[in-house]
Amino acid sequence: MKPFIDLQAQYGNIKEEILKCINEILESSHYILGENVKTFEEEVKSYLGVSEAIGVASGTDALHLALKALNIGKGDEVITTPFTFFATVEAILYVGAKPVFVDIEKDTYNIDPEKIEEKITPHTKAIIPVHIFGAPADMLKINEIAQKYSLKVVEDAAQAFGARIGNKKIGSFGDVGCFSFYPSKNLGCFGDGGMVVTDNAEIAQKIRILRNHGSPGRYIHETVGLNSRLDEIQAGILRIKLRYIEEYNEQRRKKAFLYTKLLSDAVITPKEKDNNYHVYHLYSIRSIFRDKIKETLANYDIPSVIYYPLPLHLQKAVSFLGYKEGDFPVSEAVSREILSLPIYPELPDDEVYEISQIILRCLQNS
Repeated sequence: MKPFIDLQAQYGNIKEEILKCINEILESSHYILGENVKTFEEEVKSYLGVSEAIGVASGTDALHLALKALNIGKGDEVITTPFTFFATVEAILYVGAKPVFVDIEKDTYNIDPEKIEEKITPHTKAIIPVHIFGAPADMLKINEIAQKYSLKVVEDAAQAFGARIGNKKIGSFGDVGCFSFYPSKNLGCFGDGGMVVTDNAEIAQKIRILRNHGSPGRYIHETVGLNSRLDEIQAGILRIKLRYIEEYNEQRRKKAFLYTKLLSDAVITPKEKDNNYHVYHLYSIRSIFRDKIKETLANYDIPSVIYYPLPLHLQKAVSFLGYKEGDFPVSEAVSREILSLPIYPELPDDEVYEISQIILRCLQNS
């Protein structure tokens, strides 16, 4: 089976830089909250155009710590999408708040801002839009709603590093932006890693304390926090990859545009709104023949993945919320038809052609 994402290809291109960086860190014997973390935070601030950036242990922790720093907890409600990875809801539940789902747009698969206001109650404290698959959510409308009802906005930008609306980067629109550096992400490290960004110095300081056992200084603990620190080796690797992120994202876009050119007459292909810069963390098509396409690709040793086969409101882990099938028909329909194809910066164009031709032949016989 060919790789869904070839991490080895990317590593091969920057291997010498990576090994030199790791060796320098090993020689320094400084592994936690050292110079690489501090410098990476500064570099991300500059890249995203924010005033604060705090490295943490994972994207899930980034969301969790953001909600804690915003004082969201028991009795509060947080509006989000049912079409996302489970970590989005986990973070809400970790702080004792209640997730409230809103259905998605049929074209972008992002939360539908036109359906948010009807879910706002006196208990609503925040909105978590997810920039799914690397496509920017409609932050202008979401922020307008948030300001109207005095709600906080926490951007789940785990899949969207480098995406933007106009010239403004995703992650810089809300009160807080949260990123994941899981290895398969557009900007990925060699393990787990995450980051919280904000323009609010008070929120940033709370997160710095929370990520380090609630400690503002050695053996002084102001609150109960977490052990959630981005380590030096991962920060060093991310610093190198950050230099290439614009190139990586441009290459993803080129592969995505080629797929769309070849497949748009046969399946539903991703949509990119005007003035948006989609970074195609995933390239996801839709078809009523999804399962047949997936099986046919597998017969040619080509992997494909279903993100996500079951929307969150139908997951057993959150059945206590009382949602049922039919509550979010767009999310449910998309989950039945969605299929993600291989996409990564180093994916050869001829493989895009091959994959597309297999899909077209498959559908000709359907």
